[in-house]
Amino acid sequence: MRVDLDQDKCCGAGQCVLTAPEVFDQRDDDGIAFVLTERPPAALHERVREAALLCPAGAIQLAPE
Repeated sequence: MRVDLDQDKCCGAGQCVLTAPEVFDQRDDDGIAFVLTERPPAALHERVREAALLCPAGAIQLAPE
């Protein structure tokens, strides 16, 4: 799986960070999220999918590898 996050769409809700903190983090100055690991291990795929579903801005896109 490949993870992409559109920072222009991100509203800083932080659901991704709460759901998959190994994959997502937020900038301190404005709360905009960013991806820590573009290709997370299989053990995290379910949580990454959940984070994408929970994102209120629809800023997270997932692509198969």
